[in-house]
Amino acid sequence: MTEAAPTTTQLPADWRDFFALTKPRVMSLVIFTGLCGLLAAPGSIHPVIGFTAILCIALGAGGAAALNQWWEADIDAGMKRTSKRPLPAGRMNPKDARDFGIMISGFSVLIMAMGVNYLAAAILLLSIIYYAVVYTIWLKPRTPQNIVIGGGAGAFPPMIGWIAVTGDVTLMPILLFAIIFFWTPPHFWALALFVQSDYAKVGIPMMPVVKGERSTRRQILGYSILLVPIAAAPWFIGGTGAFYGVTAILLSLVFLLMSIPVALRTAGEGDKMSLEKRLFAFSIFYLFALFAALVVDRVAAYNGVFA
Repeated sequence: MTEAAPTTTQLPADWRDFFALTKPRVMSLVIFTGLCGLLAAPGSIHPVIGFTAILCIALGAGGAAALNQWWEADIDAGMKRTSKRPLPAGRMNPKDARDFGIMISGFSVLIMAMGVNYLAAAILLLSIIYYAVVYTIWLKPRTPQNIVIGGGAGAFPPMIGWIAVTGDVTLMPILLFAIIFFWTPPHFWALALFVQSDYAKVGIPMMPVVKGERSTRRQILGYSILLVPIAAAPWFIGGTGAFYGVTAILLSLVFLLMSIPVALRTAGEGDKMSLEKRLFAFSIFYLFALFAALVVDRVAAYNGVFA
């Protein structure tokens, strides 16, 4: 990477700039799914250790996001959606962003290992490397499948939360990983459809730019179809109760129904792409609601509500 020169006179960074490096909106989803994985796991965990696990997940995600922005400062400067971030806006020295990302990433893994368990720490380290190196440096600038393969980076938090409690890997945390993995392409491609000009301008081979809208729309539908049985799989294997299972099926069917008109839409039909924006917005709600249902189901089962 060639560190881009700031687009404006560099100003002293303050805490808000460092906080912005962690991508707070993305981190909120990471924290939530990690917490849901922890709360839904069988067994119990001391509240302090549980809090430590979630804090480490948040710090690890924030550190990886900071490293992502450090590496992509020149790309962010060329995109309208990201041009006001601390580095392209010239509010921060790139080396400070890099060091901040490395520091909090390393701290998160160390504390997870010392305060929770080694397996959770190892997977947290894997998730950071996956996002900051495999996705950011290798996949994103080279292949339109970047989001498909790179989706694993955002799928680790519920698995880490689960393993923080149980200390081992079973089918359930793998399924939680799979749900986010298969949710990511239709979620992100819905966004990419209405910001594709930004990606084209900076040479990032996102699916709509390289393969075109028609192929992207078909793949959104394909992944939405796959998401229905995958989201319901925890119920099918007996890992959850009926509350989660019914909720997962209903939410996934709505997701699928919303993806159909997006898939059938032809290029240039409508200027504002409202269908894609609605699908993108619903996809965020979908993941929050699905993992919330997982926790409600677990609490209900623990209290014998559905017994």
